Amino acid sequence: MKFVIQKVSQASVSVEGTCIGKISQGFLVFVGIGKEDTKELADQYIKKMVQLRIFQDENGKTNRSLADVNGEVLIISQFTLYADCKKGNRPSFFHAGEPEMAEALYEYIIQKTKETVPVVQTGKFGALMEVSLVNEGPFTIILDETTFNK
Repeated sequence: MKFVIQKVSQASVSVEGTCIGKISQGFLVFVGIGKEDTKELADQYIKKMVQLRIFQDENGKTNRSLADVNGEVLIISQFTLYADCKKGNRPSFFHAGEPEMAEALYEYIIQKTKETVPVVQTGKFGALMEVSLVNEGPFTIILDETTFNK
């Protein structure tokens, strides 16, 4: 599993010219799901994401969490996070989760995030999407297998 988390002042996603999700201050999260990923692993990623303290406090220190700033979350599925570019110039997506399994886990991630974050917007699984954002900082965090002790 991979989460690419961008701290944003605003973000939106459109499909076929229609905006289907839009947030103000919070996180734009690109989610890549691999073949071996589970709900238990997703729970670890979600917990880490919502507890990240990357918003500035009154002293300008990155010490505030999503909850502290009433932040919102826009979650976008992105299997291309599993691109393997080791051989040749055409990426392989062998390690990405199969669509049916990945979509179910993506929906699980959305529902679990909604349990702790009041405003959660989403993209559309498998769709060609246009994503717009204003990244504050820029501030981007990657959660992957190196983030957690096994």
